[in-house]
Order: sequence, then C-alpha cells, then structure tokens
Amino acid sequence: MVQFYNVKPMPRFRRKLNLQVSCLAGEGDQKEPMPGAKTPEPKPSPPRMSPKVSTKFSDVFAFSGPAPERINGRLAMVGFVAALAMELSNGQDVLTQISNGGIPLFVGTSIVLSLASLIPLFRGETVESRSGQFMSSDAELWNGRFAMLGLVALAFTEYVKGGTLV
Repeated sequence: MVQFYNVKPMPRFRRKLNLQVSCLAGEGDQKEPMPGAKTPEPKPSPPRMSPKVSTKFSDVFAFSGPAPERINGRLAMVGFVAALAMELSNGQDVLTQISNGGIPLFVGTSIVLSLASLIPLFRGETVESRSGQFMSSDAELWNGRFAMLGLVALAFTEYVKGGTLV
C-alpha cells in the first residue's frame, strides 16, 4: 500500500546579484614589518622553454603526427594546380596526363616536397613555430584537405564526363 503525504512547496529565495566588496583600510593604515622578520624576495621565474618535440621516426609519421596530413596536403595542392594548368594548356584530362609520362614527374615532385617537409620536423621544429596570422598552419591543413578533395573530384568528374573539365 502506497501512502501520499501532502508536501508544501518551499519558498524560493532570490540571490542578490549586486555584491560589492570594499577595503576598509586606508593608505596610512599599512602594517609595519616586525623587527627581525625578513621580507621574502620574489624568486625570478625560470625562462620559458618551448615544449620538446619528438623527432623519432614513429612519432613524426604517426597517424596523428605532423607529417602525414601535411605532406599529402602539400602534394595535393601542387597536384591540383598542376593538373588544372596542364588541362588548360594542353587540353588533356588528369588520367591522360598521368599516362603520357606524368608518373616520373609526380614521383620526383613527391620526393622533393616530402624531404623538404620532413627536414624541419626531424630537426625538432614545430609547424606552428613558422605559422603567421595569414599563412597559419591551420590554413595550410584546410587548404590541403580541400585540394585533396578537389583533385579526387576533378579526376572523378573527368572520368564520368569522358573528357576534360574545362
């Protein structure tokens, strides 16, 4: 058997939002130091060290490491611009450009850009240390991501269309 009791609601009290604190001591009310007591001198703060960045191969090339997405993004940016430029100048689509001798050029460009991207990382420099306001490391990541998507979309569109995009 369940019994219900008549419960009266409790009144709600509003909090005072205007809380003011003031100091009662005036300028002449300063305490004098006790005789024989020494005032501790503030210790100088240690110089700020930049965080250590791991230069191990497995850390640089880790899934969330600094190298994989940056290198792929940089290659995609160069590849997207090169593919559009060659398409405008020669009138060939991306797959035709690759089959007409584009593989050695792609491999050479990939090696040069990968090494140029890896040398600072293995020296312990962070990508953010060279980042500015306009040319930031986040902007480079997003531009690389869009270039990867654009390159895949360009190749897919040309494949479906059966010819050049432009």
